[in-house]
Amino acid sequence: MNLVSISENKNLEKRIAITPEIAKKYISLGFNLFLPKDYGSHLGFKDNNYKDLGVKILDDENEIISNANVIIQLNLPDEEKLSTLKEDQTLVGSLNTFVNKKKLDTLKTKKINCFSLELLPRITRAQSMDILSSQANLAGYKAVIEAFQIYERAIPMMMTAAGTIPAAKVLIVGAGVAGLQAVATAKRMGALVFATDVRMASKEQVESLGGKFLTVEGAENLETEGGYAKEASEDFKKKQEELLSETLKKIDIVICTALIPGKEAPKIIKEEMFKNFQQGTVIYDLAAIQGGNTVFTEVDKIVEKNGVKILGEANILNKLPVSASNLYAKNMFNFISNLYDKENKRLNINLEDEIIEKTLIK
Repeated sequence: MNLVSISENKNLEKRIAITPEIAKKYISLGFNLFLPKDYGSHLGFKDNNYKDLGVKILDDENEIISNANVIIQLNLPDEEKLSTLKEDQTLVGSLNTFVNKKKLDTLKTKKINCFSLELLPRITRAQSMDILSSQANLAGYKAVIEAFQIYERAIPMMMTAAGTIPAAKVLIVGAGVAGLQAVATAKRMGALVFATDVRMASKEQVESLGGKFLTVEGAENLETEGGYAKEASEDFKKKQEELLSETLKKIDIVICTALIPGKEAPKIIKEEMFKNFQQGTVIYDLAAIQGGNTVFTEVDKIVEKNGVKILGEANILNKLPVSASNLYAKNMFNFISNLYDKENKRLNINLEDEIIEKTLIK
């Protein structure tokens, strides 16, 4: 079978779906592997790194797609490339099913198999394929680094002959994978760390990393069966606002990570709360691309309100593209391995397999 990947729009996406390390594994699995010229050169992966492993490098991406059985990507290709796809080809990636619904519906009518890995079930067997967790882990780390870089004071407590500099106080809003990595990173760098989340299961995890969990009085556990956060009631939102408003008076840096799958990001930090911030506070909003957790977040801009700087990027992982690509490529390989019948050298779309059934766009 021919397995391929084509270049992403590098202005928007610097990550790649196949690294040389993983290319070798695909070939060992029995695939013929085709990539376009300069596929990974921007990350230091030269064409010869791939050729030496047996990868075929071609100039024409349309030719690559035309002869493909399986196409693996980060994002959904552009419309020109999608128009060249043919019946029975398989497309695998992070296809953003909520934003790209119409395009994916068109591909279904053409009988193209589309698998989107953000739909993976949260089961033990799927952990090695979980692109959301691997990428969010890096995003949580990098968000802290970016916020600390903008913050114009020291982070750890420092005792000097001239006096003591207090440790920075960091609040993590949303303690999922990204939030927990943010807790761990901020703590390692000497900050005092607080965190809040609608899922009560997060309390133990935050405390195990040395953070203090802020609990809304009378909180219920707002967690789906799949382990994601679900929308809070109006009563909960009001109590959370009151708790945050009071907490923000003493916070120096806020990392926002709260997302609800398939919906606009919840607006957690409201306009009136900005009156409570200290001058010089920094907010990094990882939810920016889905509308942001603050009312003032703008994608790829630093917005300043009442002396508070708010950052939010379309793709923070473009600042860690090599690490992110390495993890994404491994996730993707593990998914393809589960989908591939090595003995018969074909894909086995077995809908009794929960992983395959949940990720196939129907």
